[in-house]
Amino acid sequence: MSDTKQNIFAKLKMGLSRTKENLVGNLEHIFVGFSRIDETFYSDLEDTLIMADVGVEATGFLVERLRRIAKERNITDPVQLKQVFVEEIQRILETVNSKLLDFNDRNKVYLIVGVNGVGKTTTIAKLAARFKENGRQVLLVAGDTFRAAATEQLMLWGERLGIPVIHHREGADPAAVVFDGMAAANARKADIVIIDTAGRLHTKINLMEELKKVKRVVAPNLGERSLETLLVLDATTGQNAVNQTKVFHEALQVDGLILTKLDGTAKGGITLAIANQFKIPIFFIGVGEKKEDLQPFEALAFTQALFE
Repeated sequence: MSDTKQNIFAKLKMGLSRTKENLVGNLEHIFVGFSRIDETFYSDLEDTLIMADVGVEATGFLVERLRRIAKERNITDPVQLKQVFVEEIQRILETVNSKLLDFNDRNKVYLIVGVNGVGKTTTIAKLAARFKENGRQVLLVAGDTFRAAATEQLMLWGERLGIPVIHHREGADPAAVVFDGMAAANARKADIVIIDTAGRLHTKINLMEELKKVKRVVAPNLGERSLETLLVLDATTGQNAVNQTKVFHEALQVDGLILTKLDGTAKGGITLAIANQFKIPIFFIGVGEKKEDLQPFEALAFTQALFE
């Protein structure tokens, strides 16, 4: 492993340390603490997984797989079953293995969605900075017009990074801002367009209708570009992140997920819950404040960081 890869892996391990302590620490007690595999073993395993935010559905799937494999291979020792368990975790995560976002890419529009407070604007800034470092002409569009602070924050990031931001006054129609943003992108021949969107309106229905409208405005104005809708989720919210994924995906057909704040939570098991239930590619995970702490998601590295 190269020094760079080792450094990235070390940051991942550090970022997942609280989840490892919560999930893997408790699992270790079960696999080592039981002398044989019986119903009490499976029951305790289920409880531990659910308590670690793996979720009922993913937990049921995992335990059923372990039951079947233990029977097929005649495994009676819980210690022997642990390696099977780790392999099954990795298998679930591989279903959402990173569609690697290429920072050398051109002709892309990223519609960034998610509820307020998940780290959308900071994530946008990190992505924009990486594209700019690779020599791409980036344009930001401030589509969250319902919060003055959202536009101000994005404009501040644009100023820091030397990246133009298309914006309107507070309360303007988000679709109109996005329309102007796409027109500016086409006129300036921007390589990458990143659109911020609202994360809260009076009702969930209103928010989703507003976001659908924004997406409808983007589609006919892409030119040669392709559009990807990325949902940003806050890992610290646990099962709430599952509900958010369901609502946003049903409304917008999300292309990829970005899971933030994994370094600040013991609820990293939510990654498994989301992977098992939705099979939506996880593009990035956030394990720190710096831009390099927004890491491409890799199932093998994630599993190793937890269990090695």
